[in-house]
Amino acid sequence: MTRITGAEQFIVGAIGASHLVVGWDCTFGNRRRGTPDLLRAEGARYGFGVTVLEPVRDGTATVYSSTHIRELLKAGKPREAASLLGRFWEIDGRVAAGDRRGRTIGFPTANLGLDDYLQPAFGVYAVRVSGDGPDDPLGGRTVDGVANLGLRPTVGGLVPRLEAHLFDTDVDLYGRHLRVALVDFIRPERKFAGLDALRAQIAQDAAQARTILVAAASE
Repeated sequence: MTRITGAEQFIVGAIGASHLVVGWDCTFGNRRRGTPDLLRAEGARYGFGVTVLEPVRDGTATVYSSTHIRELLKAGKPREAASLLGRFWEIDGRVAAGDRRGRTIGFPTANLGLDDYLQPAFGVYAVRVSGDGPDDPLGGRTVDGVANLGLRPTVGGLVPRLEAHLFDTDVDLYGRHLRVALVDFIRPERKFAGLDALRAQIAQDAAQARTILVAAASE
């Protein structure tokens, strides 16, 4: 029996593969020396098939990739990211108790920690919020809203989190699981002189988010 070593030992021995499907830019092994061409050569040698998927491009010839999607989100371009994903990117989690400051200024929020999530650009977003699981507090509805993602510099926040204000909705969300889809970026996060200035800006942000979401619903 032919002795198998190196990368092919992993492919044929450890995995026991009879056919591999890989992307056009697949690399593996020491110093990323494994390539689709190596797989084809080893497949011919050891009798396993190889299918290499060619890159998919959008109308501007940009290659669809998870790296590019992450870059778009970090640049505050959720719409462009959604065009590649086929859906709006979401943050999900259970609503945690915050400092309840939003309620005192007329904009109560559902607070979600980011944990190990990719962190998109900090700032204010037009969002769509839905419940999830058997304890869905929204009863299967998707609710429009506005959200701040970041550190909340006006109130001295230290840990990044997502604070979503749901439009025309008054239900108990604490401890419930929500999914918050980032639809569009409104503005970067910034520090205001006080709560009155913050309240006025949130009102403007909310009005802009409503306009954005109405337009998005008709697209």
